[in-house]
Amino acid sequence: MKLRYQPIRESITGYLFILPQFLLFLLFAVYPILEGIRLSLFRVDYQNETFVGMSNYTTLFQDPVFFKSIVNTVIFVVFIVLLTVIFSLFVASSIFDKNAKYVSFIRGSYYIPVMVSMVVMSMVWSFLLNPANGLISYFTSQVGSGHVNLLGNKATVMPVIIFVTFATNVGQAIILYIAAMIGVPKDLFEAAEVDGASRIKVIFKILIPLVKPTTIYITIINIIAVLKIFVVIQLLTGGGPNNASVTMMYYLYNNAFKYNQIGVASAVGVIMFIITLLLSVPQLRAMFKDK
Repeated sequence: MKLRYQPIRESITGYLFILPQFLLFLLFAVYPILEGIRLSLFRVDYQNETFVGMSNYTTLFQDPVFFKSIVNTVIFVVFIVLLTVIFSLFVASSIFDKNAKYVSFIRGSYYIPVMVSMVVMSMVWSFLLNPANGLISYFTSQVGSGHVNLLGNKATVMPVIIFVTFATNVGQAIILYIAAMIGVPKDLFEAAEVDGASRIKVIFKILIPLVKPTTIYITIINIIAVLKIFVVIQLLTGGGPNNASVTMMYYLYNNAFKYNQIGVASAVGVIMFIITLLLSVPQLRAMFKDK
């Protein structure tokens, strides 16, 4: 009888160990998602909730600012993910087999901005980009180009915000790629050296295919991070000029906390959740399929 019930006892012990984490997951992840879906079907004021069905979604798709926020978010996602993956692969593949002290120096140099709060980094860039007394405007005036207002120009505000976000977060991807490349078996490099393969061939034929799971992971976390981008928009542009830099997250914030349209804001959150699922699930399936 003891042998018969032994596996059940072991399973119960395992479930008890994961129970606290599972309860926290239900409380802080599953419940907010379900509550957001429910609120997206209601018109909410300070005291009452009125069921309005899909009216909040209809309101969203009749608002040109919402479509502008979708376009801006897609541009952010595409450019930041591409820049992060390509630049991180370039840096990591250039240094992963160099002297350990040199690798540590490069790794630390790129990782310092990651450790600094995004609020602080945004304030530093706000000072640098200030058209009246910022350093960048000062240097352009010294070379005869006059004062520039990169954040106040519709043509330059998106590239500037993409660069600020990329420069702040790229260190994490470099660290992950270096760790993955250091773990590649050394005999593969020795065989390539014996065959006379160039460094370019080693990178494209050995390194990049073997760090594919890391590439998928970096892509997913950057997509999710960019979908949530808010602080840099709030502190640098406030969504301007003329909604040129408004994103879906900033649009959600405005509706929830400026216009008190909780139902509309919840509808935006539901759409962002669906987009995240559609983008992440196929990549996760590919990652687990490789294993």
